[in-house]
Amino acid sequence: MPKRRSDPFSPENVCQVLLKKGLLSVDQKDEILRKKDGLQKKLERLRAMRQASTSSKARVQSPITIIDIISALDFIRADDPEKALDEEVIYETLAIEWKIPYKKIDPLKLDIDLVTGTIPHSFAMKHLALPIDVKDKSLIVATANPFNVEVMDDIARVSHMKVIPVVSPKTDIVKLMNEFFGFKRSITAAEHEYVGPSIDIGNLEQYVRLKSADELPSDDQHIVNAVNHLLSYAFDQRASDVHIEPKREVSLVRMRIDGILHTVYTLPKAVHPAIVSRIKALSRLDMAEKRKPQDGRIKTDKGGVEAEIRVSTIPVAFGEKIVMRIMDPDILFQELENLGFSSGDLIRYQQFISMPHGIVLVCGPTGSGKSTTLYSTLRELSTPEINITTIEDPIEMVHQEFNQISVQPVVGVTFGSILRNILRQDPDIIMIGEMRDLETAQNAIQAALTGHLVLSTLHTNDAPSAITRLLDLGIPPFLIQATLIGVLAQRLVRKVCVHCKESFEMETSELSSIGLEVHKRGKVKLFRGKGCVKCRGTGCLGRTGILEVLPFTDTIKKIATADTDPEVIRVQARKEGMITLRENAIKKLLEGKTTYQEVLRITWEQA
Repeated sequence: MPKRRSDPFSPENVCQVLLKKGLLSVDQKDEILRKKDGLQKKLERLRAMRQASTSSKARVQSPITIIDIISALDFIRADDPEKALDEEVIYETLAIEWKIPYKKIDPLKLDIDLVTGTIPHSFAMKHLALPIDVKDKSLIVATANPFNVEVMDDIARVSHMKVIPVVSPKTDIVKLMNEFFGFKRSITAAEHEYVGPSIDIGNLEQYVRLKSADELPSDDQHIVNAVNHLLSYAFDQRASDVHIEPKREVSLVRMRIDGILHTVYTLPKAVHPAIVSRIKALSRLDMAEKRKPQDGRIKTDKGGVEAEIRVSTIPVAFGEKIVMRIMDPDILFQELENLGFSSGDLIRYQQFISMPHGIVLVCGPTGSGKSTTLYSTLRELSTPEINITTIEDPIEMVHQEFNQISVQPVVGVTFGSILRNILRQDPDIIMIGEMRDLETAQNAIQAALTGHLVLSTLHTNDAPSAITRLLDLGIPPFLIQATLIGVLAQRLVRKVCVHCKESFEMETSELSSIGLEVHKRGKVKLFRGKGCVKCRGTGCLGRTGILEVLPFTDTIKKIATADTDPEVIRVQARKEGMITLRENAIKKLLEGKTTYQEVLRITWEQA
């Protein structure tokens, strides 16, 4: 346990530490000491107003400290004008000075039962102490004040374990307490209201229930709170998808972050039907229909911006599984320069989309970023003088500048059939969600021949294969030659985490032996992430595009016949300057943006 010393949170002591570490200038220190009393009163008033407006019984009772005051001043660091002197930096610096471990908490690695079941919420909130782990029979407790010996002793008596305090930012602790205790309280209360045996009758292992029990209503306040917590948590963690999966005895909540699934919660099976019903109610699906797949959408607020959540339900062995895809406008609508294009490929692609008519295809497997490329392209092309019409299945993100049509096969609205009607709507640019059959392809070609720019997607592994795919659909070569402008193939590769990035050297011969030809000799300098809290120990944070741009030139048109081999097209395209997916990935590898493991994972078919 750390020894008590003269008040470590006194303004003079904290400022002195920050000054000594070079994070604070003398002028900034003087400004802090001059403004601290007025700021403290202002922060106390703000906190009182926030607490008065919340229904939670737990209140933050710890006093406003000098750390809160410095954070509120939004200073830049004296040693690095590019960075802010925020709460996290202050606590980490003080922890080093106090010789107490600093811990930036990763919510995905916390055990909700440990966090919420060790000490009461009111005690945790009053003293800002959060149990986060057990190591060697010792309880690790994150706290903003590691010198409160009495509190640590109380936790040790309750938990019957030795307590080891670690320093964490106060804001993180309060936020996690609200999330974990709030979610746990909602789930527990909902579970207690469910009366009856815990055997699920909505799965393939069918049991006969002699006495029926009512399911929790989807408008039950605890369930409403639990679903709200789930969505807020998904936004905070930058999740692209949320999976709610029923198992035999529990229900799993998993979130896909940077393309990788993480299990974040294990829920009691009893509350699964109610959570499903609540999500169905939000997305206007039929709550009574449990045997058929359904699709819906939820529009909600994400940090002041409207975000859409696509909801898909499907019956599986142990009940209904729900997947919610979060359509983030910040991801879907980007500047083309930020999608991962090399300078040469960006120029070629911009030439494609500046053509007055013809077909531009974007290719790649599911989850390769095709929707982002198409939406970003449409936003770049969108002006008041242009009529953009899209046909999608379903509409990914509603955008008022486009005229968006959703495919509805039940009433005969298919990609192919609606295209005939669209041509009477005087469009300039048409975006087709997917060219999946001959009818759609024929109508797309007809639209291109009659003076429209058509953008669409195909599921092919690379750009040259798109041409043979069109031939396979039954499109005559002369129509492809008359309408196709170019093809873009793409993948998403994880980026090296900028917070824990480190360099290392690797022999080019070793890279060549695993299929990565860098056209150099000797050693090359590469980068990888060591693994940190920001990237959850993966070494990767965020994703970028790997692209392959194929202009449909006169030479390639001549060889695009009914019996053309994609390899022949690829060889000719490379002669004309096309850079393949793998070559572009290797370029990003040498630039330090990704790792060789990612290059191999994403471009295996190009080896």
